Amino acid sequence: MSKTLPHAKVTPHLSAARGHSDHGWLNTYHSFSFADWYDPSFTHFGSLRVLNEDRVKPNSGFPTHPHRDFEIFSYIISGELTHRDSMLRKGAEGGQSDKFYRMHRGDVQFTTGGTGIAHSEQNEHTKDTVHFLQIWAIPWKRGLTPRYHTRHFDDEEKRKGFVPILSPLKGGPEATFEQEKAAEPTIEGTIPIHADFVMGAGIIEPQQKFDWIVGARATESSQRKVYIHLPMTKGGKAQIRLEGRDEVFNEGDGASVDCLNSGERLTVESVGESEAEVVILDTA
Repeated sequence: MSKTLPHAKVTPHLSAARGHSDHGWLNTYHSFSFADWYDPSFTHFGSLRVLNEDRVKPNSGFPTHPHRDFEIFSYIISGELTHRDSMLRKGAEGGQSDKFYRMHRGDVQFTTGGTGIAHSEQNEHTKDTVHFLQIWAIPWKRGLTPRYHTRHFDDEEKRKGFVPILSPLKGGPEATFEQEKAAEPTIEGTIPIHADFVMGAGIIEPQQKFDWIVGARATESSQRKVYIHLPMTKGGKAQIRLEGRDEVFNEGDGASVDCLNSGERLTVESVGESEAEVVILDTA
């Protein structure tokens, strides 16, 4: 098959090579070194530091815990996950807000850890397991003001092409106080992140192809790298191929794509029996 970007270096990171722990209440897979699992080959990828695929059983979850100097985001695949800031007492939260949100499929919750923040993430549903991706990125500087954002991204749009989810904060590393307060992303409709980083997601029908525009016309560095992840959503029936190359990636697999330049088109083809939900993490 012909390669659309012959200079791109594609390195598979297969599901079986991920770290894995089953704690009963939590079944988790780590694409990068995390908790008790360490692999020197997978410590980070650009500013991407953590990519965990988690399933949390009903009436359980992550109790209140602190974060500092990371950009942390949860991408909900199925089920319900409740995000609650440590200052809010259960039962007295009021309406949904960035500090309290019951998330469902399509929702993304984002936390700037900055100088320090504490929250919980609980599956308070009585029957259904929640399946989500937990992703951490290294910010462009330490000591940022802590903040939350929550936003919904429709499946209908993801079936038309890759939808940008996160994009860099306007103003970049030297953003003013006013720009931080306004929290405007480079790409309208996305969540702002303190990094030269873009996240996208798409749902690709079998035998269809989507193109990701490297850098999404929103990033600073022209030399890019992209991590692609295929979550475990279709019982093994979803598969993808990258850049017209022979290797087929199965559910749970990922791939790092190096030696890319802003503006190039990275092609992802769905080649399985079922639609493929594909997550794109584009970093310098």
